[in-house]
Amino acid sequence: MDRRIDNLVITGFSGTGKSLVAKEAARRLNWDYLDTDEEIARRTAKPVAEIFRQDGEGRFRELEREAIRRACQKRQTVIAIGGGAIVDPQNYELLARTGLIFCLEAKPETIYERLFRAAARSPKTEVRPLLAVDDPLERIRQLKASRQPHYAKADWTIHTDDLSIDEVAEEVVRAWRLLSGTHPHPNPLPSRERKSGSRLKANDDVACVVQTKTQSYPVFVGYGLLNKLGEKMKQAGLSGTATIISDENVFSIYGDTVERILKEAGFAVNSSVMPPGEETKSMDHAVKIYDFLVEHRAERDDIIVALGGGMVGDLAGFVAATFLRGMPWVQAPTSLVAMVDASIGGKVGINHAKGKNLVGAFYQPNLVLADPETLNTLPERELTSGWAEIVKHGLILDEEFFEFLESNVSKLAKLEPKLLARAIARSAAIKAQVVSQDEKEREGKRTILNYGHTVAHGLEAATRYKRFLHGEAVAIGMVGAAKLSQRLGFLPAAAVERQQALLQKFGLPTSLRAEAASQRRGRQRSNLKLSLAEVTSAMELDKKMKGKEIRWVLLQDIGQAVIRSDLPKKEVLAVLRELAGR
Repeated sequence: MDRRIDNLVITGFSGTGKSLVAKEAARRLNWDYLDTDEEIARRTAKPVAEIFRQDGEGRFRELEREAIRRACQKRQTVIAIGGGAIVDPQNYELLARTGLIFCLEAKPETIYERLFRAAARSPKTEVRPLLAVDDPLERIRQLKASRQPHYAKADWTIHTDDLSIDEVAEEVVRAWRLLSGTHPHPNPLPSRERKSGSRLKANDDVACVVQTKTQSYPVFVGYGLLNKLGEKMKQAGLSGTATIISDENVFSIYGDTVERILKEAGFAVNSSVMPPGEETKSMDHAVKIYDFLVEHRAERDDIIVALGGGMVGDLAGFVAATFLRGMPWVQAPTSLVAMVDASIGGKVGINHAKGKNLVGAFYQPNLVLADPETLNTLPERELTSGWAEIVKHGLILDEEFFEFLESNVSKLAKLEPKLLARAIARSAAIKAQVVSQDEKEREGKRTILNYGHTVAHGLEAATRYKRFLHGEAVAIGMVGAAKLSQRLGFLPAAAVERQQALLQKFGLPTSLRAEAASQRRGRQRSNLKLSLAEVTSAMELDKKMKGKEIRWVLLQDIGQAVIRSDLPKKEVLAVLRELAGR
């Protein structure tokens, strides 16, 4: 987004001191001051609370949009906006295009004390309209959590709990000088041009925002972002003790670095490290983490940080969802499949002996932060496995993205930075789009993400999760789904061939026969004999069953998925035999 630094915008939840800080900052800068709530009250000759009561929140938001539009036409003005104004995409885009945005943060308890202490001191002070409920503290927690991803998009965040108005205003002015380039700084931010009034790009690392009925959170994608993990967590309003959950392989590479980053951001840090591998995603290891959290006296507002691949994210998220009836948590994926799939959407869980992910929940993280640079340390086989989910997203929803992958496959496979970041960001956005519409897979929309997974989960379960990596099984499963689509007259043969060709170019298996690509990677074949009967039995236990029938995700064309439950068993068995080379 092209931007001008004409104004300085103050946002944040009610009770964080926006109006007083904006007024003091304006005085220090010798700028004009404008409060959009005050402007609305002046133009309507009604207090904001009265507008809410008489005309409703919808009418107030209309007036707010107009007030912000007028405010953004000004220059050298410190603008204080209402706590919910930045949630509106139109408001955010206009404010971000014409000024720097500063968010004032505070804990829910601090906000509650400030707002209701003021009301107790002065009978004329009205409680904010949206907080006039029986349990205002819980309402503050809920409303603040829903707005936090939007606050996280601010250019600078200041935690005000222990600061005076003067101290906060001083920090606003200091930060404005750093960001706008009017004050020397030894480590200038590389992504910004530094002249006041110049155009700049901000928030380039926000790939998308997941917006569900229960939670809203940003997905960050960018090189070097792991170094900003603590900063992003603070911007999301998180504080206290962070417990890193990781596996031995990932922690040996990034553990010390992430601990340091979080400590420098002001978090107390503990780390619980598990053995690598899908077998760790079990109730036994979840209990070990519960014991660790009890031993370290973890509290409900402390944070779980999942550092690793999909297994770590699933297990850590399951623990976060269930310990103390739910803790905040953050996804810091380090594998390709986790960056584009497993970390987004809130599916958390552990495996049961009879099937994968049969025990779990939908529990959204507070943010996802993906640093593609961590893929440089990923084993080649695991990296290759991740491309299956990226290809899948193009196949089910975005033909243009699929064509982008076809055109750039060789550079992507070599991890060319710009193209890789673009592919991860787009793939993550596709996943976010689907889960935002159907958070808990109740409306059928999210089911399309299971393209290739019916066969894949059958293969994984039948081989005790020891023969295939998840992406390898998904690649074979997608070929099976495409061939099934062709047999039923849905999909042209040319589309089946394009899919198979792209998977092979990424080095993924497309059948159950031994692959030359697998041998080149030094993969050791499992001695487990594959039984098609066990595959079909495991498929029938899969979570995608409805009314005792498997919901198959098939293709009508590249980018066009369809869901069917009435497939002839003989056609399914024929495709499985073809995949097995029988």
